[in-house]
Amino acid sequence: MNEQKILGGASAGYKFEFKKEGVYLTIYPNVDGERLFELSDMRQILRECKVLDYDVGVLSRTMREANGRPQKIAEPVEISAEELNAIENGEPPIEQEEAYARLIVEMPRDKMHATIRYDTREGAKLPTKEMVLTALADAGVVYGIDEEAIDVGIRSLSAFTVATGDLPVNGENAYIDRKFNLGVQGKPVVDEYDKVDYKDLNLFVLAKENQTLAIRIPQTKGTPGKNVLGEVVPAQNGRPCPMPEGKNTKVVGEHRLIAACNGQIVDKGNRISVDPRLEIKGSIGVSTGDVEFDGTISIRGNVDYGFTVKATGDIEIKGSVNGGVVEGRNVYISGGVTGADKAKIIAERDVRTAFAENAFIEAGNDVYISDIALHSQIRAGKRLIMEQKHGQIVGGHCVAGEFVGVKVIGNSAYVVTKVSVGVDPNLQREYQELKKTYKESRRRLTHITQTLNTLSKLDINKLPRERVESINALTRSQFPLAGQIKRDEKRILEIESLLTEMKNGKIKVADTIYPGVRLSVNNLLKSIQSEYKRCTISLNEDGEVEVGPY
Repeated sequence: MNEQKILGGASAGYKFEFKKEGVYLTIYPNVDGERLFELSDMRQILRECKVLDYDVGVLSRTMREANGRPQKIAEPVEISAEELNAIENGEPPIEQEEAYARLIVEMPRDKMHATIRYDTREGAKLPTKEMVLTALADAGVVYGIDEEAIDVGIRSLSAFTVATGDLPVNGENAYIDRKFNLGVQGKPVVDEYDKVDYKDLNLFVLAKENQTLAIRIPQTKGTPGKNVLGEVVPAQNGRPCPMPEGKNTKVVGEHRLIAACNGQIVDKGNRISVDPRLEIKGSIGVSTGDVEFDGTISIRGNVDYGFTVKATGDIEIKGSVNGGVVEGRNVYISGGVTGADKAKIIAERDVRTAFAENAFIEAGNDVYISDIALHSQIRAGKRLIMEQKHGQIVGGHCVAGEFVGVKVIGNSAYVVTKVSVGVDPNLQREYQELKKTYKESRRRLTHITQTLNTLSKLDINKLPRERVESINALTRSQFPLAGQIKRDEKRILEIESLLTEMKNGKIKVADTIYPGVRLSVNNLLKSIQSEYKRCTISLNEDGEVEVGPY
């Protein structure tokens, strides 16, 4: 560049000076006060002089002030004297090849994508695809290059994403897949007809022994990624988690948790347990619904009228049973049992209660009543013990397989009271039911045999297919029925033998037995006509019911 290049002058009204320090513009004052040219005229001259980056604000102010003083409007620009002369004389500018826009490759810190941006300060010609690829190579971008994006990007000077890496995929953490739903707790059961059972409130989620409670889904490995520089981006592997093994649960294999016993599922988040004992802090009623549990139940309150409690283990009731039904292995009731002939207590082994009024009590072994049994039906497979407090039976019918020990039977009003001993009521009931089903099975087998005998006279080849299939089904049905009859016969003989062996039934009365009492010892009856004190009722050597000393 020469020392100084000038375009225009005082006669032209403007002057551009191209110095080493920059481009200066002078606007001379107009004597007549008229504007000789517009801002657009100056900008056109600047474009012809290849001055593209200038301060428009300074240019506008310089033209407005027109004070004849030079003002710097741009940084130095390379231009020849010949070019300036051509511009001043209005000649076509000397043709020069337009400069390409400069390519800038930008990448974020993670180098997961690359963006092309254009710098047009030195030129605005669109680059070629090869130029873009070269710029990428110079920047080290070798992976994830999108050539279709390049084809589109080189058509304009807009920035565009030219390469994209692959993000790493972290592994999934291990987790516990629970095979039960505690979310149903407290919600009434809805049947298939959308009928709501408010006596089944799902208060307890139960598990059977060996039931699968949870499955551990193992963690997975991560998949590494790659950035646009071709560098591997590591991924995190999933984290493991421990099995939530709690009380009465065990791990099978590596990933399955099962119940070690029947009971209630207790989920503490990091521990899943099975509690074979269910504790109910209040009463069994409208707030709980019916309760059925595989294990032991402890009830701090009562069992209200119309509600049922069933358990495979023991049932302990701190209050009373008021018209409810209770079934368990052993049943212990701190209060009593009442309920207008609706209360029912059934135990596989023993029943213990303070009193019974208008109740039904049945135990496979013993029944213990500490106070009074009033107008109740009591059946004990072995013993009925009422030797504490009043220890009195009034009304109803009490039956025991081996022994009845009470203080008082009947009362001074001579209320009819029945007491039987020497026959297991459970065996009696089973015997009666077996005899009934045995008789029905024999009748059915006889009918099948007679029918098949009649059909055997027919030519089966001439019968319809449906008829033949019916005959075959009838033939097959006789075999399991005959097997059931043999098993029933064997059990009937066993029960008859057991009933025959029950010869030593006794009733011991520690205080008084009143008239109106009807006793049965080994199925032999005796009505009490007068009052007895401290006595034992049993069979004598002649096989008669005898009232003897206590």
